[in-house]
Amino acid sequence: MPDSSTPSQARDILVTSALPYANGPLHLGHMLEQVQTDIWVRFQRSRGHSCRYVCADDAHGTAIMLTAEELGITPEQQIEQMHAAHLADSRDFLIDFANFYSTHSQENRELSESIYKALRANGHIAEREITQAFDPEKQLFLSDRYIKGSCPRCKTPDQYGDNCEACGATYSPSELIDAKSVLSGATPVDKASLHYFFTLPAFEAMLKDWTSSGTLQAAIANKLSEWLDAGLQEWDISRDAPYFGFEIPDAPGKYFYVWLDAPIGYMASHKNLCDREGLDFEAVWQEGSSAELYHFIGKDIINFHGLFWPAMLRSAGYRTPTAIFAHGFLTVNGTKMSKSRGTFINARTYLDHLDAEYIRYYFAAKLGSGVDDIDLNLEDFVQRVNSDVVGKVVNIASRCAGFLRKGFDSRLEAECSEAALVQEFIDAGENIAALFESREFSKAIREIVALADRANQYIDDKKPWVLAKEEGREAEVHAACSVGINLFRVLMTYLKPVLPAMAEKAEAFLNCSLDWTALDGALVDHQVTKFKPLLTRIDPDRVEAMVAATAAEAAPKQAAQGAAAAAEDSGDGDTTIDFDTFAKVELRVAEIVAAEHVEGADKLLQLTLDLGGEQRNVFAGIKQAYPEPEKLVGRLTVCVANLAPRKMRFGVSEGMVLAAGPGGEDIFLLQPDAGAKAGMLVK
Repeated sequence: MPDSSTPSQARDILVTSALPYANGPLHLGHMLEQVQTDIWVRFQRSRGHSCRYVCADDAHGTAIMLTAEELGITPEQQIEQMHAAHLADSRDFLIDFANFYSTHSQENRELSESIYKALRANGHIAEREITQAFDPEKQLFLSDRYIKGSCPRCKTPDQYGDNCEACGATYSPSELIDAKSVLSGATPVDKASLHYFFTLPAFEAMLKDWTSSGTLQAAIANKLSEWLDAGLQEWDISRDAPYFGFEIPDAPGKYFYVWLDAPIGYMASHKNLCDREGLDFEAVWQEGSSAELYHFIGKDIINFHGLFWPAMLRSAGYRTPTAIFAHGFLTVNGTKMSKSRGTFINARTYLDHLDAEYIRYYFAAKLGSGVDDIDLNLEDFVQRVNSDVVGKVVNIASRCAGFLRKGFDSRLEAECSEAALVQEFIDAGENIAALFESREFSKAIREIVALADRANQYIDDKKPWVLAKEEGREAEVHAACSVGINLFRVLMTYLKPVLPAMAEKAEAFLNCSLDWTALDGALVDHQVTKFKPLLTRIDPDRVEAMVAATAAEAAPKQAAQGAAAAAEDSGDGDTTIDFDTFAKVELRVAEIVAAEHVEGADKLLQLTLDLGGEQRNVFAGIKQAYPEPEKLVGRLTVCVANLAPRKMRFGVSEGMVLAAGPGGEDIFLLQPDAGAKAGMLVK
């Protein structure tokens, strides 16, 4: 990889990150990748290179078609709405795209067709008939995720068509017991259809060379070598109508599989940018190009980017990527993101409560060049941002600015009294630059924070607040604070790719641009402006509010899932009500005075509830969460108190209890609370 430590040798760089799917909002996992990419791009530009970041929405596939159908809109309307939302979220996270486009574009259609025709002309497209599961009611071929049934090994119900979450068995959809389409409930049938395949095995030798050439991280190269050694299979690149995407040329009713045209979307977004700004598209994508091309992606999609994509490019006569940078998954508080715990955090929910730069800094402080998962520990998040950014970096400027304004008209000393110290900070930039270049952001941040500690120690040693009280020591105050501001300027230059909005405020205060290439010495006899707060501390209450808001967003869906699970055990599958009916629901606090198993029921417990002088018998589908029902006695729950009694095969149920959680073992009732009493109306 070229060395960014020689900024005089300008580089032409095109960077992409994985295309977010236009079927739902962005979450913090998306933002981890976009922030990582954006920091690297901003760093390259700060070093004087031409670096453009393009991306797009991945806008095709069955899922988008079905979501649009469910919402009563067209797929085009669905992807247009998501595109606007995604772009707004990314912009508010300060992601500086040169272009954010869509795979549902004319440029992508033309490029996809052109590449497909090249593959076909080169003998790399095969045709054969395959048999798949077909929904006779929806008239739709079903992928594994749209089929559910009981596991053929352990008999656990409600498992997807490829593997069992209970026992880990893998199988084909045809092996499921009592398989059903999740779209219609119909029993799938086998149906044959002609499909088109990319002959990936023809590129085995090329891919072995390419994946071992340094274009990939070692862990990723090793993983791909396992697949290569096991033998490559032809890749099915077609799907049957109905399908939202691009129809394959000369193949009516056949569409490009979303993963064929999605990576071509990188090219299409760049083509759109080039056409708009008069840039040379071919100069970047032609074979033998001197331009650099980098993809930032999650480790879960490396097979598409590390095998299929370079093979397609080679066959079609285009260049392959300079490198592919994979990262790990985002966890929150050490565990997989969870909606019920308030940690599956959407980008907009975060932005409603917290400044984007807080998490940009925290991600930078955690990210390295490897593929390990990155944990967002919310307590550490608050502590680190408040300590490092506000307590150390911002503190340098705020401590010095007031003395300069009061005694020296906000003007720095005419000659730097600590030129050697300032130069040490500037010289440290070469190592920091090398760390940014190699995506070792966490190490770069550690170096920067260590410098901030030195700067604060310098100010502590000089004690300008003491000197200012002593007559005749004005020059020492002036010198110490001028040096402090110069050290702050160097630090903010290094942090500018991470904290661009804060850097912009710092530039206004310093009255100069923060550019890596401009660090050629101290500012002297230089006027700064009145200092204004650059970033305030994180209020832990705002983090708690974000978590609560995330949990609240998930609650309606979880409640519906819980009600459906209970209905499944009771034999009543229709649990939806309209809003006007819901508004009539009477919710009352109830104390559980007795709880026991229900013979013959897998999920139900029989509860006796005290609603304040009145007792009710209620069946609740919470057995998996509470296998020892006697431990529920004395707990509180919320009961729907105005439901008509319903006769079930186990007895009469006189209400419905409400609980929170994603289901299974994670369903939660209330602990006793002195503030809540049985019979209390919930408003």
